[in-house]
Parts: sequence; structure tokens; C-alpha cells
Amino acid sequence: MSIHVIDETTPSRRRGSSSTPPRFDLTLSENPFPPLPSVLRAVNSVLAQANRYPEFLPRRLPRLIARHLGVQPDQVVVGSGATGVAMQIIQSLTTAGAGMVFGTPTFDGYPIMAEMAGVEVVPVPLDADGNQDLAAMAKAVDKWTGLVVVCRPHNPTGTVASAGALKTFLNSVPTRVPVILDEAYVEFLGAAEYLDPLTLLSRHPNLIVLRTFSKAYGLAGLRIGYAFGRPEMMSRVRRLQLPFGVSSAAVAAVSASYAAEPELAVRTMRITTEREALRDALRRCGIAVPRSHANFLYLPGPGVATALRRAGIAAKAYPDGSARISVGDPAADHAVLEALATLR
Repeated sequence: MSIHVIDETTPSRRRGSSSTPPRFDLTLSENPFPPLPSVLRAVNSVLAQANRYPEFLPRRLPRLIARHLGVQPDQVVVGSGATGVAMQIIQSLTTAGAGMVFGTPTFDGYPIMAEMAGVEVVPVPLDADGNQDLAAMAKAVDKWTGLVVVCRPHNPTGTVASAGALKTFLNSVPTRVPVILDEAYVEFLGAAEYLDPLTLLSRHPNLIVLRTFSKAYGLAGLRIGYAFGRPEMMSRVRRLQLPFGVSSAAVAAVSASYAAEPELAVRTMRITTEREALRDALRRCGIAVPRSHANFLYLPGPGVATALRRAGIAAKAYPDGSARISVGDPAADHAVLEALATLR
């Protein structure tokens, strides 16, 4: 299987809203399920005190996450989704004019945030199978590089860098250059693909692991993200912590979500099962969909994005006609298959 992923170096922008809303909006790789009832109860109980400010600087949430991960609270920084924490990292660890290396296409937020921070993007094209070309990314690191981003699983293709390739890459990056390991979709990885982040952190002082509660946990609207790494690195990031920036509802939601992890695992399995069924069906139709390890599928163009749009399905579209769609809603998945069944 070989796919063509074009080099997209400029951030995509949402077009003006259509007068007719889409039948299904699959643009943002959202979880199709609402929060679990126990999580909703926990959040609602806190909202009764919404007239009160949250903590000036977050203490409870970092402690809660640190205990779950098996690290110290001073190794954790929390913020407004993974995007908010990534912005803190970029602003605190880089300087204007420095280079930021990442595989392209990638999560739209990275080129947007680089532009906001005055950081130069150094995009490295994915390989023909939709993988980040870690060898080429390592060669792109030079004396001007201020930050490197590796997504695992990758957004938008859902591919996963192998353990060996990632370790070789991390060993090749100078320790003066911070590396974000973006694990926004880590909960969708199988046991064979999962890597122990604590082992990686023990060997690479420049590594920062970035995660979110928006995807598998289904809390995108509450904007809860976090990063963890060596204490000395995270103390630099924490200097830009926004006062009153983490709501009390976030603490309640995370605590309840951790308590409900068996139920969340069942939901994750439902999403991945739907994903595999849709991928198999689309491949039988002649669409070379790469194997995804996230809650979305990358559908290579040309013509895919247009066909979806004409069927009333909003997707993340790319200039070559490819698209990325979130999965897990059986009705939406069926509509996608109907829209693309005769495309090839």
C-alpha cells in the first residue's frame, strides 16, 4: 500500500459556514460519545459552585495526573487542552526565529502556533505510506532548531512510528533541542505499539510527552490537556501558567474519568472496531486507506473530500483532495461508505 501525502506548509483555515449545515461533522476527530454519566454528575456538582474562581495556579489537577502516571507533580503541566499546553511549551522553550521541525501534513495547530510565536516552521514531508520520516526529520535538525514535534499516532494519517525508529531518532537529536512527543491519541494504541513514557523520559532529558482528555476521554469541550517531562524542563514551561486557567470542572471530570476507565475502555474498543470495519469496507472499494491507530481515518485523494462534501459530510480536507474523518458513529460511518463506494 502506498499513498501520496502532499507537503502542506501553511495552516488550513475553516471556510465560512455554509447555509446548510452538514449531515455529519467529522472534521475534528471528536469522540462520538458524550461524557459518561458518572463524569457528568461530577462536573454538574462542581458547576453549582461556578460563581467561585478555580485555583489561582493549578495544584490539584497536576497532583491527580501525576499520581495516575507514576511521576511527581512538578513533572506535570496542565492547560487548556493539549493545544494550550503546546503553546506554553513553544513560548517558553523557543525564541523568535528558531526552527520548529515536524512531519507534514500535521495537526493544524502546530504551524498556527509557530506563526503566533514567531517561530520558523521546518516541515518534513511524510513518506509514501503516511509515516513521519524520522531519518529526514533528524537531518533537518540544525543549530537553528528550537523544537521538534513527533506525533504518535500521527495526525492526520494515524500511522505509528516504530519503537526502534523513535528511539534512534531521539538518540540523534541534540539534548539542547526539546522534543514534543504528541500522544493525543495514545489511548487508541494497542499493547504492541505502546511505549513506556517513563523509560523514554529517563533516557532523554529533552523529551516532553503531550496528552489530552479531548479524544478517548471525550472531554474536548472542557479543554483539558497536560504535558510531563523532567522537572527542570517542566519548570520552564510552568512559568507561563495562566492564572485561573484551569477550571474546577476539569479536576472533577478527570477524577471521575480515571475512576471510570473500564467503561471508557469499552467505548474506545467500540470506536476502534467501527474504524476497522469502515477501513476494510473502503479498501474493498479501492481506496488505499492506511492503517490507523487513532479515532480517525485518512482517506487519500483525489476526489474524496469533494465526494464527502457533496454527500453532506464535513471532513478535514487537504489540497490534493484527500480527507481525514473521525470515526465511531455507525450512522456517520455508513454515510461515508455510501458517499465513497463508487469513487474508484
